[in-house]
Amino acid sequence: MRELSLLFLKLGTIAFGGPAAHIAMMEEEVVKRRRWITHEHFLDLLGATNLIPGPNSTEMAIHIGYLRAGLKGLVLAGVCFILPAVIITLLLAHLYVVYGSTPELRPFVVGIRPAIIAVILAAVFRLSKPILKKRLAVVLGVLVALFNLTGVDEIVLLLSSGAIGLLWNYRHRFPQNVAALIGVLPNFNLQSAAQSEASVTSASLLGLGVFFLKVGSVLYGSGYVLVAFLQGGLVDARQWLTQSQLFDAIAVGQFTPGPVLSTATFIGYLILGLPGATVATLGIFLPSFVFVLISNPLIPKLRKSPLASGFLDGVNAASLGLMLAVTIELATAALSGIGSWMILVLVSIVLMVWNINGAWIVLGSAILGWLFSAITS
Repeated sequence: MRELSLLFLKLGTIAFGGPAAHIAMMEEEVVKRRRWITHEHFLDLLGATNLIPGPNSTEMAIHIGYLRAGLKGLVLAGVCFILPAVIITLLLAHLYVVYGSTPELRPFVVGIRPAIIAVILAAVFRLSKPILKKRLAVVLGVLVALFNLTGVDEIVLLLSSGAIGLLWNYRHRFPQNVAALIGVLPNFNLQSAAQSEASVTSASLLGLGVFFLKVGSVLYGSGYVLVAFLQGGLVDARQWLTQSQLFDAIAVGQFTPGPVLSTATFIGYLILGLPGATVATLGIFLPSFVFVLISNPLIPKLRKSPLASGFLDGVNAASLGLMLAVTIELATAALSGIGSWMILVLVSIVLMVWNINGAWIVLGSAILGWLFSAITS
């Protein structure tokens, strides 16, 4: 237990670079160095994390903890991997509340925002490569982006796309299902669940906790899909968060190690202080522990299931569509001058040519924003 806790505390503290980098570090530590599991078993665990909602790297830590030390190891590994990011994010949130709104920081923030858009676009581009050969996935992704921009709830889009992907895998066995697919998405009420809650209410701990618990239960794909939920649920519908605060929360997620979903800690703190940060963090991460506990014994069957495969194809396509839609919304709010457009283009080129850590991208863009502000003032 001591070795398990020290390993994942270390990884949670130094694991910059996103889920792919986190998983590579875990493979180095638990397969190559410690030989706790085989390479084949590690790949099985990785495949299983793609079939359940939640952050992949966090769920890999939880899987490894469960295999190593049962239920206690499951909790310990997950908490130790998440804890460093949560502590760092809480500190940054406190500093942001105290200093974030001062005019002196505005030039830096203006530089960061177009960089965030470029980072999300780069993630969409990388993640979309495997599905570009699948026509249904491309169509689903585009439709989800369009429907989300018109107000359809993110969870409705994710689950319906998963159902369509599942039915598509069985189209030869059930020909009648193909006809049923026509018009499925257009039949959803465009005054979605998110919009029905659009009457502005004061934030509550229960409401905040339920929101993040719901998101943590259905969040497939990249951690950047979280941005779509935050935009729709907290900025547009409830108005507990401003567009400016959303940008800043994403930037903090780039600076901190560990899971990107620790952004929920930052947002919870902004809305309701330390209690808000606590319930938001518990809400977003708790489903991952439950899903891993349930799915770990079923991994061999899940990986071979056409049902699970079809559902995952549909959900992954929808996740990319949501990321594309929120990027369009963020760009509309952030790209207001030639300086922001130049930063967007420059960061996009850098991300295409070099694999640079997001923290350096944010830092460099902040400096560029300050330089543009100094030149134009």
